[in-house]
Amino acid sequence: MPFLVLAFDYPPPAGPERRRSCREEHLKQGEKFYEEGKWLCAAGILNEAGDLIGSIIICDFPSEEALRKDWLDKEPYVLTRVWEKIQIFPIRPAPFMKFE
Repeated sequence: MPFLVLAFDYPPPAGPERRRSCREEHLKQGEKFYEEGKWLCAAGILNEAGDLIGSIIICDFPSEEALRKDWLDKEPYVLTRVWEKIQIFPIRPAPFMKFE
């Protein structure tokens, strides 16, 4: 089932410092999920100044419970408190999108 995950960082200075400290680990895990077909699209959310303030991930997991257990419970940005607020929405892709 596809989901949209919106995650917003803790404000400066803590959020950006924490993000920098574990970004490589987060990206490495994201690349693994992408290769496995679990992450379909991922991007950083920028503020007006061009600073990273959050993340958007479109992913595919069997259920929200599986999403939390298999990913978020182990996510470096969760464990190191980069993300302050996480919203999860089930989504229905447009009919022409190929999510497999």
